Amino acid sequence: MTTFLNSVSLAAILGLVAIGLAVIFGVRGVINLAHGELFVLGAYTTVWFDARGMSMWFGVVASPFVVGAIGWLLEAAVVRRLYTRPLDTLVATFGLSIIIRETIKLTFGKGSRNIPLPMSGQVDVLGTAYPQYRLFLTATSAIILGAVAWLAVRTDIGVKVRAVIQRRSMAEAMGINSRRIDQGIFVMGAALAGIAGALMAPLITLNPEVGPTFLARSFLVVIIGGIGSVLAAIGGAIVVGLGEGIISSYIRPVYAQMMLFVAAIVVLCVRPTGLFSRRRDRS
Repeated sequence: MTTFLNSVSLAAILGLVAIGLAVIFGVRGVINLAHGELFVLGAYTTVWFDARGMSMWFGVVASPFVVGAIGWLLEAAVVRRLYTRPLDTLVATFGLSIIIRETIKLTFGKGSRNIPLPMSGQVDVLGTAYPQYRLFLTATSAIILGAVAWLAVRTDIGVKVRAVIQRRSMAEAMGINSRRIDQGIFVMGAALAGIAGALMAPLITLNPEVGPTFLARSFLVVIIGGIGSVLAAIGGAIVVGLGEGIISSYIRPVYAQMMLFVAAIVVLCVRPTGLFSRRRDRS
């Protein structure tokens, strides 16, 4: 039961991080290599409040706004100018990831940080004592993922985003402002990565170098689930989170991650669009 619940909480966090990565790529074909650092920025938002003797809850609430604002700045200043040059966006976002990482080191230092758990109790789950905070993290992440899925499927905004993803030229001909959609998706992805980092901060040994780890896991989610779809990203997160958690209970975690990478390669060969995504025309 503990392994299963840990796997579910990991899947929920990976879903928050990977949604932005998947939809940004689906809308504009941009692979944001700075996405892991946006996760780290969310975590360090809680560090900033903790260093001033304030509760980490302030950091959790502030993180999507802080990181979303930083995402807006990055999109407006750099990424926007490179949408028609996908290879250049790889270099640019990689450079942004280095800048963010080194800025964090200059601001908070290179050492590791440990944020105390805001909830220290345990809850009985089918006869298993399980930490309250992990349950809170899982429930909160699931609520956010559900809200994002509802926004994507049931609202006019979601319809416009899907229209831009499926056929940009036709969406523009119908009067949809694709430029605003691009910016909104980038900011949303950054905000979700930020709140994921804030929620995970008490559960990891935090340092400026943890971003690539979550970026790699997010890539696995996107490859297995599929690009350009919120529901596909959630499906991929469930597969990766449950797979890594359950397999790691039997073998060393590094081997579990290797198996997932092999699985991702197989998915790319058999179904390049991902397990939960449909083919689409992005012209």
